[in-house]
Amino acid sequence: MVNREAYGESLRLFVGTGKNDYFDLIQINMKKMFLCAVMLLLTIGVNAQIMRAEELEKYAKEKYGEKWNDAAKNLASQLQLDKNNALTYTQIIEAPGKTKTQLYVILNYWYSNTFRSGKSVIQLNDKEAGVIIAKGYVDAIAAHAGGTNSYTVNITPIIKTDIKDGKVRVTYTIPFYDVDMMVGGGILGAMGGSRGTLVQENWPVEKCFPFIEKDSHKKTSAKALVMAHAYSNVIMDKIEEAIKNGVVGNENDNW
Repeated sequence: MVNREAYGESLRLFVGTGKNDYFDLIQINMKKMFLCAVMLLLTIGVNAQIMRAEELEKYAKEKYGEKWNDAAKNLASQLQLDKNNALTYTQIIEAPGKTKTQLYVILNYWYSNTFRSGKSVIQLNDKEAGVIIAKGYVDAIAAHAGGTNSYTVNITPIIKTDIKDGKVRVTYTIPFYDVDMMVGGGILGAMGGSRGTLVQENWPVEKCFPFIEKDSHKKTSAKALVMAHAYSNVIMDKIEEAIKNGVVGNENDNW
């Protein structure tokens, strides 16, 4: 629909100031529209993400302390890897009075709003079976730049919910850490004039500190475990909140 006032103003500018000024005005308006579109996309992306790495780190420090090695050791004494040597957490959330269908609708809404980016996606959504599985993504939960190489640790947890009348079982699994390594991209490599070459690796959790003592990237592995554990708490809390109070708070039948 044409905005008549804006059109009239543009026409007056065109008649009064010349064609070049008119085209300049069009370019300015197009740039404004482009910037608005970019800001909208950024807003959508931020809203879709549960928690950024820097927010997660603040949460983890408040909950477990700032000494990553000590925090990881304390957690390891409470954790046990599953039969596949993956880091797995399970929680049963009671939902008295809610049917399987009602719970599915709530969780389908939550999953659809949470896992909708290129790296954070829903992998299975089966209403009849009452199962929803998604792959999350949090980048840069830990990093290291010293030595010859530098690396950034990311996680892609698998979050599964099993739904039945009155309860939901949530399973959160991390089989390995996703690592972006810059070979020759560390401080020593840079001092030697190396630009670095990107190599992507998977670090099995059972081969990282604190599950083994000898680890060449001990502090980074320690922080990765604490951050991954903290994120499991966030996920469980978010799902429980959605089940008990809805995603936006108005999902009851009183409307």
